Amino acid sequence: MGGRWIERWEPEDETFWRERGERIARRNLWFSVFCEHIGFSVWSLWSVMVLFMGPRYGVDPAGKFFLIATATLVGAVIRVPYTFAVARFGGRNWTVFSALLLLLPTGLAYAVTEPGTSYGTFLLVAALTGAGGGNFASSMTNINAFFPLRKKGWALGLNAGGGNIGVPVVQLVGLLVIGTAGAPHPRIVLGVYLPLIVVAAVCAALFMDNLAPVRNDAGAAREAVRARHTWIMAFLYVGTFGSFIGYGFAFGLVLQTQFGRTPLQAASLTFIGPLLGSLVRPVGGALADRHGGARITLATFAAMAVAAGTVLCASVAGSLPVFLAGFIALFALSGLGNGSTYKMIPAVFLAQGYEKGLAGEAARAHGRRLSGAAMGLIGAVGALGGLGINLAFRESFRAVGSGTGAYAAFLVFYAACMAVTWAVYLRRPSAAAPVPDTAAGVEVRRDPAEV
Repeated sequence: MGGRWIERWEPEDETFWRERGERIARRNLWFSVFCEHIGFSVWSLWSVMVLFMGPRYGVDPAGKFFLIATATLVGAVIRVPYTFAVARFGGRNWTVFSALLLLLPTGLAYAVTEPGTSYGTFLLVAALTGAGGGNFASSMTNINAFFPLRKKGWALGLNAGGGNIGVPVVQLVGLLVIGTAGAPHPRIVLGVYLPLIVVAAVCAALFMDNLAPVRNDAGAAREAVRARHTWIMAFLYVGTFGSFIGYGFAFGLVLQTQFGRTPLQAASLTFIGPLLGSLVRPVGGALADRHGGARITLATFAAMAVAAGTVLCASVAGSLPVFLAGFIALFALSGLGNGSTYKMIPAVFLAQGYEKGLAGEAARAHGRRLSGAAMGLIGAVGALGGLGINLAFRESFRAVGSGTGAYAAFLVFYAACMAVTWAVYLRRPSAAAPVPDTAAGVEVRRDPAEV
């Protein structure tokens, strides 16, 4: 290893993993979690900033929803180039750069967040915070390369869950500031994160590694775009991660707009759902490792449909307690589904390799190659689900003054996700014969139903 580059990396080799690989992979995982956590906090900044924007700012609820929707959109689109940056520049190198880049939107927000600033300026700064959303894609692609298949559900779930916690943490910081200094002092929130960004970049530089075997593969990217499973998994990820990030950005504003909560009252509730959703994401990955990602994902969407129906009924009845219970359940379930769907990605493409007649290392190489390329696309499309949720809320509030129409749309969408999961990954035309893969220590099926 020279200049923090590791030339040989064979995580599926039991001896290599036990003697050297696991220790290095875990170290990279912990610092990846920290850096991604800060990235999510910056991406989520405007879900907090809008709570500080009282009448003096001259921005109506629809305008506030559009601010957070803009941050969501940029964070989704930027995930595609961030995915391929890891192989081009190295996981450690890109993590350092992408962390330092967060100083730009955070510093600009510190400079302009005050009454009298134009809406266009707020829109530009909100768009720049989307850089924090891109960090998720590069981080997940990087960690995916470090771990063997049998550990990916746990590792990817922990990496993503630790990053997702950045959403409730920044909301807790906002709550603390509103509760102590008051709503006129949003710059304190930003002042907290500026030094943390620097700490994250320094930690990545000191303790993370680049993997030389990970190389850009334009052919893999083209093949992933053409693969039907890429777009099916992207659709399912819209339902899980899109729900998590969309609700996380909009929850506080919904409480203010529909239920008349003050900034302090809204901030005291908004962090609960994202926190639960983040904490259970590794659980979703671990359950998928044990029982199969498709089964866990199907059960999750069924429960999300029930929760969305609960929120819809509570909205019509104007019941805040029932509304909160249903909404928090949606957060927790979306986190569980995030873990199970992301576990499915490498397993789907490994199973596809066996379906093509590949075996052993050739099948595993096929799975790593395509899953790494597909993750960025799937993550980007999934994050666009958050944009859809924020725009649905914006239109619903503009049309009827509440989110009732949006909740009905969410229920229908979760039913569609259930149907797709069952039809593609669980409705087996015939019993699949298991193919032993002794090198990986797992039994792989030709049929992707067990992914």
